[in-house]
Amino acid sequence: MHPAVVVVGSYNQDYAWRSDCLPQPGETRRALGFATGPGGKGYNQAMACHRQGVPTCLIAALGDDTLAGLARHHAEHEGLACRWQIVTGAATGSACVLIDADGQNRILVHLAANERLDAAFVRAARADFASARVVLAQLETGIAPVRAALCLARDHGALALLNPAPVHAELDHMLLASCDLVTPNETEFVALLSRLDGTCLDPGVLADGTDAELHALARRLPVPTVVITLGARGCFVSHAGSARLRGADAVAYRVPAFPARSVDSSGAGDAFSGALAAELARAAGGTFAMAVAWASAAAGLSTERVGAASAMPTRDEVAARRHATSVHP
Repeated sequence: MHPAVVVVGSYNQDYAWRSDCLPQPGETRRALGFATGPGGKGYNQAMACHRQGVPTCLIAALGDDTLAGLARHHAEHEGLACRWQIVTGAATGSACVLIDADGQNRILVHLAANERLDAAFVRAARADFASARVVLAQLETGIAPVRAALCLARDHGALALLNPAPVHAELDHMLLASCDLVTPNETEFVALLSRLDGTCLDPGVLADGTDAELHALARRLPVPTVVITLGARGCFVSHAGSARLRGADAVAYRVPAFPARSVDSSGAGDAFSGALAAELARAAGGTFAMAVAWASAAAGLSTERVGAASAMPTRDEVAARRHATSVHP
């Protein structure tokens, strides 16, 4: 197997409850529905990429428990290549997801085995990185395996893509500087600015800024390309002047959100990052703006289903919906 995308990240078993509204402190509410299934940012993004038809390999850690068996079974059923580090004495990661009537969610995660993913285990998969065009990582593990993955990306000439979620206490300037591209949402972007240079902003009004203002803020991060996902407000793209991916003809621009009938936004950001990695890994891909628009469509479609990894759309599904809604980059 020669993956075009290597994803280094987490696996969590998701337990999701739907309610008309989320409970207040001390309140007990009746749930309208319950589901459990595979999740975790690493697994979600790997599945999003895999379902876009791009050869993908996930490197992640599992505990030595029953949930680990469920993870392996689901990956094998989907045909997703995985390299699992089995951590003796640890539990497999799990997440509690509460979803309201508008599809908004609150999530509590026990990372468990994910926090013990070993950088040496990542480096032992060096052969997988040799064929990769894109290496994708997130921050639901320790920082050491993320650093190892980004270093291997550079060693083998792959695009180093980081989805900085959730923002990790040990994330620093050096880690960001090893990336070619980052995909924070507005909350994560504001957290990065606060951590790196003390800039304090309200994420709720970030999207109201002008393109020039957002571009100036994005250029404070030591990353050539920054894509800020803004939910219903679409995406904002900022390129360093000398590093316009895929021949972008502007250094800063917006890509509108894809219209969707959202019921569960749990994996939308993961759908975006995974689909973007897939598009950028295609040897005959289009412009960067086209790749972002495609990823936005994949993210929108993922919110129309309950679940995380299981909600990731296929390439045919994205193409059919884009054609039906006449959405073009």
